[in-house]
Amino acid sequence: MGVEPVVTLDGLTVRYGKLTAVDDLSLEVPKGGVFALLGRNGSGKSSTVRCLLGQQRPTAGRSTILGFDSWKKRRRAMERVGVVPENPDVPPDTTANRVEKFMARVTPFWRSANYFDRLDSLEVPRNVHFGRLSKGQQRQLALALALAGSPRLLVLDDPTLGLDAVARRKLYEELVGELADRGTTVFLTTHDLAGVEAIADRVGVIRGGSLLVDEKLDVLKARFCRVIWAATDTVPRERIDAGLQHLGVVGGNVAAGANEAVVQKFSEFGFDRFRQEARVEVMRVDSLSLEEIFIVLCGTEPGGQS
Repeated sequence: MGVEPVVTLDGLTVRYGKLTAVDDLSLEVPKGGVFALLGRNGSGKSSTVRCLLGQQRPTAGRSTILGFDSWKKRRRAMERVGVVPENPDVPPDTTANRVEKFMARVTPFWRSANYFDRLDSLEVPRNVHFGRLSKGQQRQLALALALAGSPRLLVLDDPTLGLDAVARRKLYEELVGELADRGTTVFLTTHDLAGVEAIADRVGVIRGGSLLVDEKLDVLKARFCRVIWAATDTVPRERIDAGLQHLGVVGGNVAAGANEAVVQKFSEFGFDRFRQEARVEVMRVDSLSLEEIFIVLCGTEPGGQS
């Protein structure tokens, strides 16, 4: 028998009147590692996260955490979940010490030592009002709150929003350390594609409420490439276009006169067929970054309801 996934989204659908924000979305997040859900503003990420956390009832389908329905059994589902929201919801006139006293009373599995040790290691002051902390310190405090109960799932909603490069790197380093120490599963949304590329094991890409991609990051990067060949006037364009189809050229035929193309089904077999059928000299094959792949998949997506 396989291990039950930590997160399951099964046919998740969210509608606002006639607008469908999330359309029959299904995926599973296995135990351990980092899953990153990516999408432009208005793609449906926020609605998905709200349903996952039991904050919103889906129009159809369901989400589960550790086997518990997020909406019907929210209390049980959230017992071993830590959350860092897009905008930390700590009252601006309270302090880290006062927050701890409240959380210790209402949070299952709370460990005050975990909380204070993390604050001290990050040099986040205990008695300064939250509203007077830097954005980096506010994020670190929110992360300390989320991790104090040794959660089995950590949900991060755009955790580096508003942080400078140093603060972003520090947060990701803390996150990687947490994974190594405790095996916590992480589900995150982010616009920081360069940062998440260094830590994510698996990614999902959502566009217009529909899931385009759900696969391991290394597999995704292996199949998306830019193929560049020597310019030629002797090979009919139809032959080049036909050869590219074996590699899954993105966006249909390449513009007339171009001598490069982005492909999404790169393989050695398809590459050999392209060279044979197109009869061109291939200069090189370049890998794409996660950000470049994301732009290829979502660059033309219109905005909408989140």
